[in-house]
Amino acid sequence: MNPPRTDARRHHDPDIRGFASDNYAGAHPEVLAALALANGGHQVAYGEDAYTENLQQVIRSHFGPTAEAFPVFNGTGANVVALQAVTDRWGAVICAESAHINVDEGGAPERVGGIKLLTVPTPDGKLTPELIDRQAYGWEDEHRAMPQVVSIAQATELGTVYTPDEMRALCEHAHAHGMKVHVDGSRLANAAAALDVPMRTFTNAAGVDLLSLGGTKNGALFGEAVVVLNQDAVSHMKHLRKLSMQLASKMRFVSVQLEALLARDLWLRNARHANEMAQRLAEGVRAVHGVEILHPVQANAVFARLPHAVTERLQKRFRFYFWDEAAGDVRWMCAFDTTEDDVDTFVAALKEEMAR
Repeated sequence: MNPPRTDARRHHDPDIRGFASDNYAGAHPEVLAALALANGGHQVAYGEDAYTENLQQVIRSHFGPTAEAFPVFNGTGANVVALQAVTDRWGAVICAESAHINVDEGGAPERVGGIKLLTVPTPDGKLTPELIDRQAYGWEDEHRAMPQVVSIAQATELGTVYTPDEMRALCEHAHAHGMKVHVDGSRLANAAAALDVPMRTFTNAAGVDLLSLGGTKNGALFGEAVVVLNQDAVSHMKHLRKLSMQLASKMRFVSVQLEALLARDLWLRNARHANEMAQRLAEGVRAVHGVEILHPVQANAVFARLPHAVTERLQKRFRFYFWDEAAGDVRWMCAFDTTEDDVDTFVAALKEEMAR
């Protein structure tokens, strides 16, 4: 059979990769193959399909027998739906000041979810029991939004990673205050690869109540999931997903991607490779005089400080973003498809620009 005719044209050079975001990467070939496998014929819509049903078994193999996955379109949607499910209308969420839900979601948790965020400054993006206590008060004060949830990013927005012991201590502390624990896991796979432990070690085994499970940053075309670990902690998840416009009619195409990543080891291979490329990048950068690495490189991000003029020249050759333009801080992200040659070419260009 001849392949179907298409008038689509390629509008980019597939050999060009930058360091702006792991969202810039395409879909992994094994994910694309899974999508093709799920195509054809009819499957029941809105999640009652064979692929979403099988995904539940895959999720439980990673997160325990009570885990349940609710596929959604994107990470912001996953976070908003998850946080709504564990808060009352008067509830608030404690998070790091640098958390994605605070600085990179356009105010969606507060404007769409109606949830007050109580932020805490952190030097490395990580909360501690002591930092949580800066906002964990006033439960009986009707003039203050009630702290009901602690939201933790794993890995954090600054590329740092919580150890299982740190996660366990945070969960115990939050639960002792009657609060639930949510994990923003858009890069959960990178954290597991960095720690070299299963994802369950620092999620359900540590006491996490629910999490936003990322797929897009680790090789999926689109799609994430809210994973409920503690069924007693959530309320009306199915209704909230629909109300928040995150219920996919053709859900099999979200579920099969997550299945492709998680059923075997693709999630770990992709994350481990991205982390390794970040380590290679950090090693190369450390050898460049005048460039400072700002945070421990534990996942797939490298944060650095360099002269503003150098950054602007380098950005004309490679895509990446300022993190704090006033301070000269930048962020370089590696993805599952970043190559050693990509890294080495970038480091060489950085050396050239620093020497000018």
